[in-house]
Amino acid sequence: MGRNWNGPLKKSSDYVFTIPKSYKRSMNVPGWIFADDELIRSIRQDNAPEQVANVATLPGIIGASKAMPDIHWGYGFPIGGVAAMDPKEGVISPGGVGYDINCGVRLVRSNLEEGDVRDNIKSLINTIFDNVPAGVGRKSRLRLKKGELEEALDHGVEWAIDQGYGWEQDLKRIEDNGRMESADSDKVSKKAKDRGSPQLGTLGGGNHFIEIQKIEKIFDKKLADSIDLEEGDIVTMIHTGSRGCGHQIATDYINKMEKAIRKYNIDLPDKQLACAPFDSPEGDDYFAAMSCGANYAWTNRQLILHWVRESFEQVFDESAEDMDMELVYDVCHNIAKKEKHEIDGKKKEVIVHRKGATRAFAPGRKEVPKKYRDVGQPVIIPGDMGTASYMMMGTENAMKRSWGSTCHGAGRLMSRTGARKKFHANQIKRDLSEQGIYVKAASDKVLREESPGAYKNVNNVVEVTHNAGLSKIVAKMVPIGVMKG
Repeated sequence: MGRNWNGPLKKSSDYVFTIPKSYKRSMNVPGWIFADDELIRSIRQDNAPEQVANVATLPGIIGASKAMPDIHWGYGFPIGGVAAMDPKEGVISPGGVGYDINCGVRLVRSNLEEGDVRDNIKSLINTIFDNVPAGVGRKSRLRLKKGELEEALDHGVEWAIDQGYGWEQDLKRIEDNGRMESADSDKVSKKAKDRGSPQLGTLGGGNHFIEIQKIEKIFDKKLADSIDLEEGDIVTMIHTGSRGCGHQIATDYINKMEKAIRKYNIDLPDKQLACAPFDSPEGDDYFAAMSCGANYAWTNRQLILHWVRESFEQVFDESAEDMDMELVYDVCHNIAKKEKHEIDGKKKEVIVHRKGATRAFAPGRKEVPKKYRDVGQPVIIPGDMGTASYMMMGTENAMKRSWGSTCHGAGRLMSRTGARKKFHANQIKRDLSEQGIYVKAASDKVLREESPGAYKNVNNVVEVTHNAGLSKIVAKMVPIGVMKG
């Protein structure tokens, strides 16, 4: 985490604080932070606003450098940062996507209720823990044949479905149908492939998790009905990303971009923003490799979903189909995409970086699955393992104010090192148990790092997001069982 930030912040509306363009001579646009008075105090305790200002210096940035209410310090861009670039004059930056390309989350519904699951929660979490490899260094159950990893990198979830991992209708409930067609596995290094091959179908460590949750409250029944969610139902949330494959892709191209900024004479306030013109060989290659990382992550979550369904079948002796274990939606948090947005009254293609931010498209957008197109894109906001998570929906206001983007979670309040020093695993387990939450983790270290006390209040983050009009609250889910990587 960074140091306290004392730069200029003007409250320009109830939920927007502006860093003026005059703060740095090199800023091309102002910075916007979506927050309220309470959140902005914690945001100032982290140096992330400086990163918002730094992003505003990038060539070709349009409108403003924007940050969501869960903003905190990151690599290059702040986590929670959103920026749109002109495809001809602008750049693409791996720091605007992150090391965990397409870290994301999916929600799976069921017709089970709390009474069906509560007595079996330990058995269910333990079975999932046995079926889904988790933790640093754990290898996949898969043994990929020659060429299969490249198939997954190029074709995403289509490859997994063809191999029997999931249902055909799953494809229609994933952002981009689980595949960026711009992927080209030839642009991914051998080292990235070697790291990714044994990890496809693994949860990983850090903040990645699988949670069994109960829908505690419905805020908008019409919207909840449109996505088949009912109060009291049991849902499963899966949060993970592109593992060592995505990390290596980022590492490889950050090194290349550090050379590119010299080649193209790009002056940056922070070398972690290393970038290249989007319309350049380096930009083309990174976008193709990043797209492979995104496809890997979607495929990873698809394989995990398949084994979660199998785990439910083992514990409840019913088929996943009979339990209506349909995928509600899958969203990504770390990505750069070509999208069309309205600028000065005209539709224009831009390159949107979302780094720790979720797409939140409005009703009517063709990118939203047909089932949800009349109501907007589902937005899944995971919280920490001791509070709550939320289902929200995209809005027209988000299209106008944030490039169709919203927050991606609670956002860290404390560094991992700080959390390890402050919290104790046994106490965390006791506290969660008293709340009726069973937790099983790959290590005590990750429990300490992921203590609920290390995160901002997700209820506050979501309330600000809703009040700012970036997405609309539909339902609140609370955990009853947690598996941490």
